[in-house]
Amino acid sequence: QVYLVESGGGLVQAGGSLRLSCAASGNTPSITTMGWYREAPGKQRELVATISKRGATNYGDSVKGRFTISRDNAKNTLTLQMNGLKPEDTAVYYCNAEANIPRGSDWGERDYWGQGTQVTVSP
Repeated sequence: QVYLVESGGGLVQAGGSLRLSCAASGNTPSITTMGWYREAPGKQRELVATISKRGATNYGDSVKGRFTISRDNAKNTLTLQMNGLKPEDTAVYYCNAEANIPRGSDWGERDYWGQGTQVTVSP
């Protein structure tokens, strides 16, 4: 089992910056890819950014160039640095972790999610 706890959300004005953190515990060695996703009011959950265990990153088009994802495997933490925030960035941000789980004669992937942290960007 993997447990994820987000922190760092809050209220910020447009153009400002915010840093989100995610602390992972439990079976952290099983974690492969980690990422941030968000849900805005009335919208589906969307990808913000992902990062592999070795540091390869992927960003959603709407945040590319403004957000930076990073991880510290030794500390079991995930970070999202958000710069140049826009009102449309307002959402609940969720930490995600994929883990390799043994399944009998094969392996499977399992997703874990944090409780979410609210980010509100005012005009």
